[in-house]
Amino acid sequence: MALTRDFKETIIERARKDKKFRRGMLTRGIVLLIAGSEEDVQVGKSFIRDYINSTIGFPALAKRTGIPKESLMRMLGPKGNPSLSNLNQVTHTLLENEGLKGADNLSVSVQG
Repeated sequence: MALTRDFKETIIERARKDKKFRRGMLTRGIVLLIAGSEEDVQVGKSFIRDYINSTIGFPALAKRTGIPKESLMRMLGPKGNPSLSNLNQVTHTLLENEGLKGADNLSVSVQG
């Protein structure tokens, strides 16, 4: 089921205003990508897309990673299958953008 634009705008607005929410969205997305089931991976990519749209934006992320914007959008889309190298580069850039440097900051439980 597709989300309404209003709901997505609400999420993005909250992420822009609420540092804890924004960081939770990013770290939970990363954990789901790494340790989740196939369904969890899709949710994780969605969290990361919303984080990017709320903060750095795809054009700036492309500039910082050297990965074309279209490739970033495709790899984080529903049918995307990012390489480990690209995923590593993106997640490290996003963690750095958020002021979180290293795996010690991924304190989100995978258990739910």
